[in-house]
Amino acid sequence: MQGPSSDVTPTRKESRSTNTTRFKIGQRVHSAGDTRRIGTVKYVGPVEGYSGTWVGVDWDNDGDGKHDGSHNCVQYFQARGPKTASFVRPHNLNSGITFLEALQVRYQSTSTKEEEDEMYVLSSTNKRVSIELLGKDKIQNKLSRFEELTGASLSYLGVSCPGPSGHSSNTLPNLKELDLTGNLLSDWEDVGIICKGLPALEVLNLSYNLMSHDIIGMPTLHNIRILVLNHIGINWKQVEVLKDSVPLIEELHLMGNNLKEITLPSSMSEGFDFLRLVNLEDNCVSDWNKIVKLSQIKSLEQLFLNKNYLNQIWYPEHITLDKAGNESSRRNFRPFQNLRCLLLGGNNINDLDSVDSLNSFPSLMDIRLSENPVADTGKDGVPRFVLIARLKNVKILNGSEVTLRERKDSEIRYVRLVMTKYNNNMEEIMRIHPRFAELKTCHGIEDVKATIGAGGPQKMSSGLIAITLKCVGASIGEKPLLTKKLPSTTTVGKLKNLCESFFKLNSVKPKLFLQEEGNPLPTLLDDEMACLIDIGVGSNSTILVDEDN
Repeated sequence: MQGPSSDVTPTRKESRSTNTTRFKIGQRVHSAGDTRRIGTVKYVGPVEGYSGTWVGVDWDNDGDGKHDGSHNCVQYFQARGPKTASFVRPHNLNSGITFLEALQVRYQSTSTKEEEDEMYVLSSTNKRVSIELLGKDKIQNKLSRFEELTGASLSYLGVSCPGPSGHSSNTLPNLKELDLTGNLLSDWEDVGIICKGLPALEVLNLSYNLMSHDIIGMPTLHNIRILVLNHIGINWKQVEVLKDSVPLIEELHLMGNNLKEITLPSSMSEGFDFLRLVNLEDNCVSDWNKIVKLSQIKSLEQLFLNKNYLNQIWYPEHITLDKAGNESSRRNFRPFQNLRCLLLGGNNINDLDSVDSLNSFPSLMDIRLSENPVADTGKDGVPRFVLIARLKNVKILNGSEVTLRERKDSEIRYVRLVMTKYNNNMEEIMRIHPRFAELKTCHGIEDVKATIGAGGPQKMSSGLIAITLKCVGASIGEKPLLTKKLPSTTTVGKLKNLCESFFKLNSVKPKLFLQEEGNPLPTLLDDEMACLIDIGVGSNSTILVDEDN
């Protein structure tokens, strides 16, 4: 810890209400001069070896501090981590400004000469050339008329309270969207006061405000349609309380809240009658049973579950029962009936049964499975064309549209792959590949019988496939595209050797990638023992030949 430091001169944005009054435990503050360095007051008082009063702050961002709340073996408070805490002089902290003051800072303040002098570009001779913003005054004048504002972004301005009551409704009668990301708000009652003063407000973003666990004083907000509560430390019990305050909500975003549990009363789904989108990305849900509790939200169309810890999913076929054990009044409603978009990227799903279960969702057509073991060919997962073939209704996979041509090609490749791998063992095929018979019939693919040649019985896998080789390595130089017919059982290692011969790569070791339609990035072929047919390489596939550095 350092000794007393010099005063920090308030910036233009902070000068309206820099607060150096006494701080209290639990108060949210930011560093004077840096509204993005936010923390919570954990200690106020003396520190041994230094004079005066110090404020112990536990900063939100890891690495913003210097210790864990201790100094010279004395533990003054317990910080979140080993280097998230600091002792700071009161004049180097700011307790924030009001909501209306933040509006004035963002939309009514003018640039100083010093700030305009810093707006320049360097010429070809390395001289500064000043930049003049055309129409700046006209735009500034329009934004400064608060009654015309329909959207306001007050992110990271140090907003800590509403300010004088009754002023907002007169000042901002038409404000529909409000972004309060990264401020010093923590009291839900303050949020309620701000919202109540904005009669037209429909979209509210409170992300990165560390909100209190006690939700009191929240009025009913009938106009709120979209509520963004990312990284605010909320749990699901608080969500249940909040739903009564936003009865017409359509989108609920809850990213990064370390959510593990979804505990719902039997009447929960009735409280979200208009909810179309739930965003639970970047949380800690590992049990699909928790997610199934959302299946009775009748209006739910989009469910974002990227970056959780799910390892298996299934479709809940059971009938929901009420408290008396009778069939629910919603018995004619299928679970997840209107769900059309399910994002599952970045989880731990590794079984094809989970993939196949997605066919049971009645309306599902937009699916993300990327960054799961089941979709990672480097971890014994399957390529894109197999996923498309197994998912009969998918229209968008991993963010890319599945065209009719891609679907047809994928399904044909898939059927031929299965026939090759299992040598027409229909009992084994039907057990592992439930859509095989349907696709085989749909595309009129006939069984390929083994033939007898000089070398004895030949399997279908000995058939040839036509692949296009395209050189992309910088040191390889320009080479014309090369199309070759090779046995489908050719290994990746053998193909590398052939590429060295085809393109005369005397001193370059090739690295191969499979380029597939719909995949923004090519797939690295790094298993030299894998056969081309097993990793999704079929006729008309394109292989990129790069250099291995």
